[in-house]
Amino acid sequence: MLSGRYDLVIFDEINIALDYGLLPLEEVLQMLEERLAQADVVLTGRNAPQEIIDAADLVSEVREIKHPYCNGVRARKGMEF
Repeated sequence: MLSGRYDLVIFDEINIALDYGLLPLEEVLQMLEERLAQADVVLTGRNAPQEIIDAADLVSEVREIKHPYCNGVRARKGMEF
């Protein structure tokens, strides 16, 4: 993210790690501030701290409407995990 080699960096489920206290919020915010301007950064996961929401340009939420799991279908490798 700081090297200039990447245009897009995705931190999958990082908001969950922040919610569980596995990462210091201050370090993540500092990392976002120090990123190169050409690097787009995507943070995924629910329960994003308000500080992350405030720092973001775009925030969206995905809401389950219908899922096979609700009908007893087990999670499938390569799809849900």
